[in-house]
Amino acid sequence: KKENRNTLKEKAMVQCKNLTKKYGSKIALREATLHIYPGQIYALLGPNGSGKTTFMKILGDLTKESSGEVLFEGKPLSIQSRKDIAYLPTESQAYPFMTVGDYGKYHKSFFPDFQEEEYKAMLEEMDISLKLNFKSLSTGMDKKVRIAATLARNAKLVLLDEPFNGVDLLAREEIEKMIIDKKTEDKTILLSSHLVEEVEDYVQFAIFFHQGRVLAVEQVDTMQENKGQNLTERYRSLLGKKKEKKED
Repeated sequence: KKENRNTLKEKAMVQCKNLTKKYGSKIALREATLHIYPGQIYALLGPNGSGKTTFMKILGDLTKESSGEVLFEGKPLSIQSRKDIAYLPTESQAYPFMTVGDYGKYHKSFFPDFQEEEYKAMLEEMDISLKLNFKSLSTGMDKKVRIAATLARNAKLVLLDEPFNGVDLLAREEIEKMIIDKKTEDKTILLSSHLVEEVEDYVQFAIFFHQGRVLAVEQVDTMQENKGQNLTERYRSLLGKKKEKKED
């Protein structure tokens, strides 16, 4: 459902001001300032190494910013806020000997908000048996199970780092359906992706990253009206010029 920016809740779920992360002499994120609103799906777009994963890890309180400020529902990130934030890393955290059912129990033991029946329902819809071992799963099936577990948490903020990486078209469609079905007025979903054209139909906002900087935050349904561009064209407009300049 398309929404005008004016209809969004006035209070942002996440507020970032001059957010910077350094690893030694390398600056992974540079003075990012933006607001993220509840009930939306955001796409984090940009090439590898542009700062998307670092940004997500800071929001998930998995790494600390070097400087700047990030607030979740008006308060600094803490152990308490972690209870409302779910994070899917790019790498699998499942042990090969685990069954799909064990993975659900593992999540339930760590996260009180994990809804086991929802997890099972998503897997059943995708025809994935709880008895399967992770070592027998394809890349796509592994990703679907881990995303189902992440979305089965009753979290306010869901962070999905490259959920479509390494999966085929059919698996991608099933993952997209899970994401769309789980978005609510109180739940915000951030996903990073290289598949710009694929996410355009269902994300409300796009955050464009380049070399650690946030180049722009755009509302997708007004992009054509305001910029005369769709999401793919806007991506090329912002990042194509950067690439050309670097090559020159």
